[in-house]
Amino acid sequence: MSRIGKAPITVPAGVTVTIGDDNLVTVKGPKGELRQQVAPAMKVKLKDGELTVARPNDEKENRAMHGLYRSLLHNMVVGVTEGFRKELELVGVGYRVSNSGQVLELSLGFTHSIFLELPPEIKVETKMERNKNPLIMLESCDKQLLGQVCAKIRSFRKPEPYKGKGVRFVGEQVRRKSGKTAGK
Repeated sequence: MSRIGKAPITVPAGVTVTIGDDNLVTVKGPKGELRQQVAPAMKVKLKDGELTVARPNDEKENRAMHGLYRSLLHNMVVGVTEGFRKELELVGVGYRVSNSGQVLELSLGFTHSIFLELPPEIKVETKMERNKNPLIMLESCDKQLLGQVCAKIRSFRKPEPYKGKGVRFVGEQVRRKSGKTAGK
């Protein structure tokens, strides 16, 4: 039995969970509303403020989906109550960031600025302080969407191993390589 899959999800006060006929689970809370289509083989039940996911048998595919859907539903409940937050920092000389509404403008050492339109579900905040790396703070109730947007921003200039320049998560350790002069 999956240790993750069999763990029940406690639904806090102020959060409503509805399970449709076609296994469409809707979670509504103070931070927003999320929907997830669950595979028809999985049985989702809400009883006494606890959400449980059960599988029909021990086939490999059902075992994999058991833990997956339990984790997705748990992330939905946490997202609508607390929300998720990620911080990215720009490391490099002349790297800048600013936002106007949902449009993020990045200057990452290219000849042009990069403009990225963010989805309306994501709240963005940028911080530029003297003698500190520029920061991008992203907040959302949808963990999946937040991770996807962070990956997109990071893909514009990944941290390189020689000088460590690029877009990285706050606190991320980049493995550094020694240059060609270190071999002599």
